[in-house]
Amino acid sequence: MMRTRPLKVALLGCGVVGSEVARIMTTHADDLAARIGAPVELAGVAVRRPSKVREGIDPALITTDATALVKRGDIDVVIEVIGGIEPARTLITTAFEHGASVVSANKALLAEDGAALHAAAEQYGRDLYYEAAVAGAIPLVRPLRESLAGDKVNRVLGIVNGTTNFILDKMDTSGAGYSEALDEATALGYAEADPTADVEGFDAAAKAAILAGIAFHTRVKIGDVHREGITEVTAADIASARRMGCTVKLLAICERAADGQSVTARVHPAMIPLSHPLASVREAYNAVFVEAEAAGQLMFYGPGAGGAPTASAVLGDLVAVCRNKLNEAPGPGESAYTRLPVSPMGDVVTRYHISLDVADKPGVLAQVATVFAEQGVSIDTVRQKSRNSSSGDEAGIEQDGGEASLVVVTHRAPDAALSGTVEALRKLDTVRGVASIMRVEGE
Repeated sequence: MMRTRPLKVALLGCGVVGSEVARIMTTHADDLAARIGAPVELAGVAVRRPSKVREGIDPALITTDATALVKRGDIDVVIEVIGGIEPARTLITTAFEHGASVVSANKALLAEDGAALHAAAEQYGRDLYYEAAVAGAIPLVRPLRESLAGDKVNRVLGIVNGTTNFILDKMDTSGAGYSEALDEATALGYAEADPTADVEGFDAAAKAAILAGIAFHTRVKIGDVHREGITEVTAADIASARRMGCTVKLLAICERAADGQSVTARVHPAMIPLSHPLASVREAYNAVFVEAEAAGQLMFYGPGAGGAPTASAVLGDLVAVCRNKLNEAPGPGESAYTRLPVSPMGDVVTRYHISLDVADKPGVLAQVATVFAEQGVSIDTVRQKSRNSSSGDEAGIEQDGGEASLVVVTHRAPDAALSGTVEALRKLDTVRGVASIMRVEGE
């Protein structure tokens, strides 16, 4: 039988996502009530600009006093979609203190202070759910936290930022440069007026921290995540990847060490083979590849941002939290029992694609090869092209005079060894510059 007294919901924030949450709560009220076992009632909406017209929302519900709203005492669930660190953090902990569970989409806060928020939720016996914080509508947090709880996850590899994937996809398919592709992304609404959080990898790094913490049952903060953006990716990098049968993606990579005693988390552009499932992820879509010991390889794919997709994830959490509220038993909390250290980027082992501008004269290739050998980095392939020639020369064929482009692809090596190699290469008189360095993943 359905309980007649409604569960009261407070909504913090009514922007693109918040307004869509409110709309779905209103238009799908009967379905939500049937799924939960009780009606849900939007009891208040905290905003910064109360004068703004919000279609479908009773103006009597609007308030600028978010603190008073979460302190009311009759609120069952608080939905936080305002973003940022403060006042979101204080509002969430205040909600716990006054009897409410919380559904959040705040990746930045969870990546920075998730441990303290989980501790507060446990202290007061509340739920903290945040499916919408990572990869929009894609069910990912709950499968990692619940469906794979009995398995051992060894690696999470994914495209978790739609803006950067759109930009890199346009560079790949149209031959556009980075600036042109960014302009198109902005015009279509995929990129913010200030795209720094996306293109410099901050957004993806926050999501990587959350995913690593859940997947490996340990605490990983955004400061533990190595981060590189896509602003230095050039059309030449894209073309070089194509010649290797690869494409370039901004990847979030979380890995358990082979000995199981540490983890790594990183975000950076990388070349991946066109045969890899992530290579076919186009436009602003997201996809995450999970490798588990028993389950094997799993892939989660779908829209990773936007009002409706993100609201879908928020409402999914709302249903789960409301059910827990009716059963008077919170769901699973933080599972950070392993306390594994996060290894530095220098310990990461992968392949590399290095493009060098060199003097086009005999002996250069031998000098470069010697540097790699001295640093313990094994060379897989080399491609040399004279700037004075339209054709590419195979390894070992060198010409006199002018400049040349030398592309080296390595076997797997530690990142620290690669850094030492690049530093030594820059000291060679015959190396005019290191044009680009990109990791090769997904093989």
